[in-house]
Amino acid sequence: MRAALWLLALFGVAVASALFVGNNQGTVTVFWPPYRVDLSLNLVLLLALAAFFLVHAALRTLAALFAIPGLAQRWRVQHREHSLFAALIDAQLHQYAGRFIRARKAALAALQQEQALRASGEMMLDGQRVRALGHVLAAEASHALQDKAAREDHLQAALQPQSPPEVREGVQMRAARWAIDDRDMALALERLEALPQGAARRTVALRMRLKATRLGGQTRQALETARLLAKHRAFSEGAAASLVRGLAQELLSAAHDPEQLLQAWEQLYADEQQQTDVALHAALRLQSLGGDVVQALHWVLPVWQRLLERPHLFNESQRVKLVQFLQVGLHSAPAAEGALWLARVETAHRREPGEANLQYLAGMVCVAHRLWGKGQQLLEQSAPKLTDANLKRQAWRALAVLAEQRGDGAAAQAAYRQAAML
Repeated sequence: MRAALWLLALFGVAVASALFVGNNQGTVTVFWPPYRVDLSLNLVLLLALAAFFLVHAALRTLAALFAIPGLAQRWRVQHREHSLFAALIDAQLHQYAGRFIRARKAALAALQQEQALRASGEMMLDGQRVRALGHVLAAEASHALQDKAAREDHLQAALQPQSPPEVREGVQMRAARWAIDDRDMALALERLEALPQGAARRTVALRMRLKATRLGGQTRQALETARLLAKHRAFSEGAAASLVRGLAQELLSAAHDPEQLLQAWEQLYADEQQQTDVALHAALRLQSLGGDVVQALHWVLPVWQRLLERPHLFNESQRVKLVQFLQVGLHSAPAAEGALWLARVETAHRREPGEANLQYLAGMVCVAHRLWGKGQQLLEQSAPKLTDANLKRQAWRALAVLAEQRGDGAAAQAAYRQAAML
């Protein structure tokens, strides 16, 4: 449609021009004493138009002639910039391919091209960023080549005060990663602390902080970082829970006396304290340190209640740990607390009469409270069904002791024999 309209317009212009030229009787008279020249108006218009185009072409030619030196200079600058970016690309590709010597040579060549551009007075639009990138690539290659002196030189060159903020942040993150590779966790954390607050809370920075604090043995800081990563959903839900649970157990294991353990326990969040593995680990740790038995039983109480309500959530290892703790804890607990837990154990046994671990626990608690007949019956029922070797050995030893108390030497020898075979 547009082409048809243009064609109609051209036809209109041609018709109008033909009518004007064909019927134009005008004359232009030029007096040049002693001469007189009469020219047609159409000819004068054509000559004026031709003169205009001739002058325009002459001016364009002169402008192009005078622009040749500038074009040559611009071509040289573009050629240098092309060589510079080609060297940067080569440095990155060689870095990815593991050719670190070639990568460093390419990065140094790019820096030389950039320096030549600056020396010639030509300033690139992103000159500072390009220069910083060249130093980072050279430092990366030097780090792979274990040339720490060259790496630090390029690092300091990239961290110039006039560098843009985003460039400095990226360089500091790379420097922190290099420090982690060198197992210098103090330096890595120092460089991460130098980041602005917004950059320090990014996922990549938090991951590096988590690794540095874990390798540096700073479990509390590692736990706080893991909580932030879990909040930012840097891991899957299961992986985040497992990571936080493991760090919480490491924090509890680092305590060397009951007071330190209580302080570590108070640093945990409420949902972390409710986790089965964490509560059992804390209770067993407090028990091994000779702490308050009542406090340990208080920590385990939510786990016990959860076992009664949702037993399918507990695996065999968790059941065994709970039984081992209660077996020792109830033996040394005060009378009132022991009687309360005895009722709880009996209630749990009645709910699951065929569960071997609960039978064993109920039997050991009965023996501890001098209910020898009932304890013997429960231990005899649970001993063949127990899967944990340690619990099974203790069950047979307890049966042997009960047999000795009854004066049944044969039964005691048979029970000791079963325990020894384990």
